Amino acid sequence: MRLIKVRLFWFWLWAPGLLLGQVPRIGVIDFYGLRKVPEARLRSALGVGEGDALPRSKADVEERIERVPGVVQARLEAVCCEGDRAILYVGIQEKGAPHFDFRLPPNSDVSLPPDLVETYRKFLEAFERVARGSTVAEDLTQGYSLMADPEGRALQEQFRAFAERNVELLHEVLREAKDDEQRAVAACVIGYAPKKRGVVSDLLYAMQDAYDDVRANAMRALGAIAVLAAREPDSDLRISPTWFIEMLNSIVWNDRRRAATALVNLTETRNPGILGQLRERALPSLVEMAQWKTLAHALPAYLVLGRIAGLSEKDIQEAWSKGERGALIQRARSLVSK
Repeated sequence: MRLIKVRLFWFWLWAPGLLLGQVPRIGVIDFYGLRKVPEARLRSALGVGEGDALPRSKADVEERIERVPGVVQARLEAVCCEGDRAILYVGIQEKGAPHFDFRLPPNSDVSLPPDLVETYRKFLEAFERVARGSTVAEDLTQGYSLMADPEGRALQEQFRAFAERNVELLHEVLREAKDDEQRAVAACVIGYAPKKRGVVSDLLYAMQDAYDDVRANAMRALGAIAVLAAREPDSDLRISPTWFIEMLNSIVWNDRRRAATALVNLTETRNPGILGQLRERALPSLVEMAQWKTLAHALPAYLVLGRIAGLSEKDIQEAWSKGERGALIQRARSLVSK
């Protein structure tokens, strides 16, 4: 599976069949972060249900949910699409529950050349153009992404050329720049550096950045490096799963989705240490994610759960194709109390 960066909007989220200016209606509501707080209380505080229009004020709803006893923080994410309707994710951080902390933003004026930033912006436009039409086809086998789309690939080749000559500047900007976009560009481009072992620690560091796009680009770059590491097992190139596992407890939906997708690759060999760490640190999160109603979003967590539960890849796939994921999830849930 490949990590794909998609820009999410709140109520300016357009789906096929929606009229310009029309506020999208909700097709699916799913929750995450629930341990003790009843879902019914959150639905009451949410104030909307399936079939209703998305609320006009995201902040107002989050504040209302945060007044529910036991809720420390709330986060709403509207994602496209369930047919012509939005998917609404409601995340909470409960008092005393595991959570993922972000690092405070740095405060340096260090920056990248303006032409590299402009290349990055053009790349995002090319990526989103392709993503709107179909799945983004890309080659990750060299440890970085090369899109099949000629325009996107040409821009990525410029990233590679810059990273070969300027890895120290990328390292400095990624860790020290106060500008969010500068760090996001650095997280994207540093993955194209030829010496992968030298940038893995930078990318793992960036996974705790306070800015969503920095974390997303770092995970995407690490996912490509993990593909290379799997192809070259004798290279001594290793990706620690620790921050991916911890990120399964993030209040940010995209963090959880991307982390679960990366962990599908990182658990492919069924390393007992990684599976044990997942069971200890993130099993309840995986269980609730595997139950999400939108199948494409639930699949990565489901696959990882199946491996934790000790099922064969064949059994995991067959249960999914037959629509019988509930039995596997129940088997994994039984491990929570053990």
